[in-house]
Amino acid sequence: MSRVLVVEDNTDLAYGLRNNLEIEGYEVVVAADGEEGLRIGSQPSEPPDVIILDLMLPKLDGFRVLSELRRQGIGVPVLILTARGEEADVVRGLRLGADDYVTKPFGILELLARVEALLRRGADDPAAEPERLVGYGDVQIDLAARTVHRKGSAVSLTPKEFDLLVTLLRRDGAVASRVELIQEVWGYPSSVVTRTVDTHIGELRAKLEPDPAAPRHILTVPRVGYRLAQDGSTN
Repeated sequence: MSRVLVVEDNTDLAYGLRNNLEIEGYEVVVAADGEEGLRIGSQPSEPPDVIILDLMLPKLDGFRVLSELRRQGIGVPVLILTARGEEADVVRGLRLGADDYVTKPFGILELLARVEALLRRGADDPAAEPERLVGYGDVQIDLAARTVHRKGSAVSLTPKEFDLLVTLLRRDGAVASRVELIQEVWGYPSSVVTRTVDTHIGELRAKLEPDPAAPRHILTVPRVGYRLAQDGSTN
């Protein structure tokens, strides 16, 4: 039985999440504030398999909880809950190491699908490869160590940014649609509507492109999706 930690101070929302997750067969633990969430999320005896983390929490906000979990080397998948339209919060959360986000109000079926996909992450890791180095341009990727360097300097990527980069690299220049990336990287069904792919692409460009506004490698194919041009060609 997978263990889900819900860190949410809204008692009605926390109750609804707990009830629906338990109906699906999950063991659920609820924390009403950030301090309690961090304590439960970091305990080694009964670690959660996935964390649903609200960002606006008493005592310790979700950003600080997430940052501390990652600082301790805890790689449990984290799904953050954000207010609708707060794109800056989404970007900040992803940079701190969140795996995905859902905006409030959200559909419970969509949230359950995302939790299920995050729980499958280890088994369906799109970056799982034999131990070797790959790369393009001035970017080098160590698949075994899950590290990235650009011009010899380490670049810090979140787990999903790394998986997305490797998935694009595997295509050898071919286009990947947003639906294909959602399915391959996040494990979501094609019916899930989310901008998480575009947000992660923006973060990859910011970290790996000399000029993120005019990318040479991580390219948009209008009305289709994205491709990675290993030679830096924009055609």
